[in-house]
Amino acid sequence: MSWVGEKFEVEVGSVAHGGHFVARHEGRVLFVRHALPGERVIASVYEDNGGSFCRADAVEVLQPSPDRVEPPCPFSGPGMCGGCDFQHVSWDAQRELKAQVVREQLARLGKIERDVVVEALPGGPLEWRTRIRMAVDSEGRPGFRGTRSHEVIPVDHCVISRPGMVEAVADRTWRAQELTIVQDGDGNRHVGEVRGRHTVRRAGSGTAVETAAHRKWRISADGFWQVHPAAADTFATVVGEWIAAEPGQRAWDLYGGAGLFASVLARQVGETGSVLVVESFAGAVEDGRRNLRRMSQVEWVVDKVERAVTRKLPVEDPHVVVLDPPRKGAGKVVVAEVARRRPERVVYVACDPAALARDLAEFTVQGYRLEDLRAFDAFPMTHHVECIALLVPETR
Repeated sequence: MSWVGEKFEVEVGSVAHGGHFVARHEGRVLFVRHALPGERVIASVYEDNGGSFCRADAVEVLQPSPDRVEPPCPFSGPGMCGGCDFQHVSWDAQRELKAQVVREQLARLGKIERDVVVEALPGGPLEWRTRIRMAVDSEGRPGFRGTRSHEVIPVDHCVISRPGMVEAVADRTWRAQELTIVQDGDGNRHVGEVRGRHTVRRAGSGTAVETAAHRKWRISADGFWQVHPAAADTFATVVGEWIAAEPGQRAWDLYGGAGLFASVLARQVGETGSVLVVESFAGAVEDGRRNLRRMSQVEWVVDKVERAVTRKLPVEDPHVVVLDPPRKGAGKVVVAEVARRRPERVVYVACDPAALARDLAEFTVQGYRLEDLRAFDAFPMTHHVECIALLVPETR
């Protein structure tokens, strides 16, 4: 019998990966959103596919946690916008919850016991997001989808986005399926209408200007760039410190995007070295080639990394490797091929702690160990956390 629509009084346990918390009722696990560890809540089940667990919202708090705060966003809460998981949590507690998740994933999936501290980025927990994608409902109103839902919740502002971004599109109706809104590092706003596979530009030049790694970047407004204004430069700094390539060395930048980390590597290896960038999205490579056109030591390969590492990459082994895979991680094939080349250092940039832990476990099998790890709160008010790991060969 399905529990959808049922309400249960439960005691909330630990945080789980994905922005919810663990509770139990009649032998089943409830993954509860809008709760906190130690609270007693009334949980309303909204999804039950059978099996050992279901999903629920905390619709009433009977015994609140001291870490609970009033959500700053009026669109946050059960049945509302699904974009933020932790609006009801103090900012310090948000980072500790994320640290707990990273620690748990490393221990459970990577068999690595390690303390983790999630570092704040400058600027605070609100008004940081510079790139958003909004859905459009049947009446043409822009908004965000609910949790695990296709329903569009119309909004007229967003507390985690840069001021004016949502307001710029909320005062009219749209015929598009989705809208993209970007506010770049120079303060320019770019609005696009997504219709099928095409984006029609409605405001701005479509070329975003960003600053990171000691240079200006001109990239497609619809291309990938970190959404937190301090993230790209922070990550580039950490990667540069840990990769520590020397002049004349060979470097690989896998899942290289528009070349943020490649620019750091290129400065380190100099004109006598080489940097090989592999990126599957041709638009990002086009942006990268244009921005790094004066760095002749950078070579670009447009291909999936999984295919490129087994078929297309040079015979010469790299001295250092940077990995910045998508949320699913690099996977066994890529990890095994990188490890087979025996680089002196591998720096892994991860947006999902579970994928990172799985890949670290595979690196361990391949003879590498985790030398250092830093975690950053690049997505305040959400469950997402960015990690950077340094891997080195095990000494025999």
